[in-house]
Amino acid sequence: MTYISFRSIWPCSAALLFAFGACKTTHWQKNNYQPTKLAIDQHIEPDSSFTNYIAPYKQRLQAQMDTVIGQTAQMLPRSTVNGQSLAGNFFADALLALGQQLDPEVSCSLGTQGGIRVDIAQGDIQVGKVFELMPFENSITVLTLSGEDLLALGKFIAKTNGQPVAGMSVTIKDQQLVSMKIQDKPVDKNKTYKLVTYDYLANGGDNIEGIATPVKRVDTPTRVREGLIAYIESLSKQGKQINAQRDERIIIVQ
Repeated sequence: MTYISFRSIWPCSAALLFAFGACKTTHWQKNNYQPTKLAIDQHIEPDSSFTNYIAPYKQRLQAQMDTVIGQTAQMLPRSTVNGQSLAGNFFADALLALGQQLDPEVSCSLGTQGGIRVDIAQGDIQVGKVFELMPFENSITVLTLSGEDLLALGKFIAKTNGQPVAGMSVTIKDQQLVSMKIQDKPVDKNKTYKLVTYDYLANGGDNIEGIATPVKRVDTPTRVREGLIAYIESLSKQGKQINAQRDERIIIVQ
């Protein structure tokens, strides 16, 4: 199924507004006026002509948003415990799987806690929930990083007490990096590693350290949100539920 994206909604909205505004010629004249505060709330009666006009489109959009694409075995909160959140771990696992579909050499993934916008309730997952989880038009990006830069990323993850990651293990004490492994092996400064993330972070969003000067960068046309929907649908077709767990990807030593 093809789902409506925000990029297709906004041009339609702009076209509608232009069409209504183009129906008559208005001559503006400056007059004296007294400002008045008007409450914009549920007591304002909607314009029936406009609501009737958009009703078919609203119904179509709502039907898509209500489509069930999979299930989760438990609630996935975005709140962190010892540097990890279940929602963040799910997101990072999904992103890693998507990255490896695009490039089998991808070994790890990175998101941010701030990028996870909602909790995911136990049970059915609808398309609309994925839009809430990732309401941005971000695209998947694959970065080739030196081992040195990857360790700089590890230090950033440590000083921020953990971020959503997969394919790596970061051990932290007092917000300092103790050790970092990729696919269960210590990071080698003399090697390069492929990390999957999204364009906002690769462009400097959230001030993440270690990824600003990759050896190579590949931007893909795949939207993160569309990838998440496809990932959840794929699990569902296999008879699987989302079953995110806290594990040893982030270890905070007391």
